[in-house]
Amino acid sequence: MELVDFITPESIVLNLKATSKKLVLEELAKHAAQLTGLHERVIFDVLLERERLGTTGVGRSVAIPHGKLPDLKKLCGMFARLNRPVNFDSVDDQPVDIIFLLLAPESAGADHLKALARVSRLLRDTSRCERLRTAKDGKGIYRTLTEIPRTNAA
Repeated sequence: MELVDFITPESIVLNLKATSKKLVLEELAKHAAQLTGLHERVIFDVLLERERLGTTGVGRSVAIPHGKLPDLKKLCGMFARLNRPVNFDSVDDQPVDIIFLLLAPESAGADHLKALARVSRLLRDTSRCERLRTAKDGKGIYRTLTEIPRTNAA
């Protein structure tokens, strides 16, 4: 499963303005509602409930909030770069400035876990995260997210 399967250039938000974790989740829910056609409050409630189980701040200034929604038809990803880092109760206590939101249908099963693992692997790549932080526009971010790493195999 590749990111192009669940993210589009329209699902990239640059310079998201929020001053707290709750406000970040509200803004993400608002943008995700436009992408999915679902009500932003439903999305926000799912994200907030997931955060209550444990932080999605995975470290290195990255968070991967996620959740399952009964009325969602397919996986939906969204990338956001914050204009200022916010406290996200991350595992390493570092503020977050890169967020990848992943929403899945309630029936997604293994596809949700595969997508989550794919995003997690991608955002563990320090050089890729640096390119995401310095990209000038959404096209550059989309290209960086969806590029397939080259291998040295002959």
